[in-house]
Amino acid sequence: MGAEAAMGMEQQQFRFGLVGFGEIGSTVAAGLRQAGLASVAAYDLHAFDGPFAGLIQSRAAAAGVTLLRSPRELAAAAEVIFGATPGVASVDSAAGFAPHLTAAHVFVDFASATPRIKQAVAAHLAASGALVGDGSIEGTPLQGHAMPMLSSGPAGERIRDLLNPWGMRVEFVGEALGTASGIKILRSVLLKGIEALHDEMLLAARHYGIADRVLASAAKTLARPWNDTVQSLLPSGAIHAKRRAEELEMSAEAVRDAGIAPTMAQAIAQRLRWKESLGLKAHFDGIVPATLDEVLQAIEQRMARDA
Repeated sequence: MGAEAAMGMEQQQFRFGLVGFGEIGSTVAAGLRQAGLASVAAYDLHAFDGPFAGLIQSRAAAAGVTLLRSPRELAAAAEVIFGATPGVASVDSAAGFAPHLTAAHVFVDFASATPRIKQAVAAHLAASGALVGDGSIEGTPLQGHAMPMLSSGPAGERIRDLLNPWGMRVEFVGEALGTASGIKILRSVLLKGIEALHDEMLLAARHYGIADRVLASAAKTLARPWNDTVQSLLPSGAIHAKRRAEELEMSAEAVRDAGIAPTMAQAIAQRLRWKESLGLKAHFDGIVPATLDEVLQAIEQRMARDA
């Protein structure tokens, strides 16, 4: 069943709980309450003590959400639990809930974390009998509680079918626990990298008085569909890794001359030098391979050879 079909299902009242009431948790809660879900509660470690207690309490009051003081209280108040903690807290959070969950609970951790961490969450909760899944968030709170999300694992379809009729957009992506989280956390290599690359590029460009021109030039290259860009860059990179590495080493010099540590430029040059060392240009006889898959297979074969 796709997300659109699930959204066409009849709304079903259920008791909903959030672990973590930061930007994501509060946005989801407010949206669900506004859509008509009657019972929404939350547990946040910092809700009653610490510098953000006032903010958390005001958000909860505005949304009509009950703040609770312990995992035990939340497990008693909610049958469906949505984890919205930072990923580094996922395992500890699951351990705290493990004694209080039963087979009547659905527990899905939507934190940004690795598949291994989500599998550790499930291991902590296995003895409880709860239906467990993992999720990830692809959108932003600016989209409200309809921000795109992914779900997977044994509870992946259940959480989708419960939440989407209330205006959420959860897409089930597979039975294997960790699938949704893997998609998000690996995608972050690119998307968070883009942010860091822009920081480095634009700070250096401002030193030279050319920030607007540099950004406009890059935007022209990146204006085409992203898949087309990838299908062009990686096959040609198999042949031109050495030249591109040399260019990035010069880029690093220009960034350093502007008084900015060339962290990203140096890392890129190092990755390109590694690609050059694989001998891909000789492997492909100096001819750009036809497909992205050919390049990735050749890299994997050389990695296996060198392991």
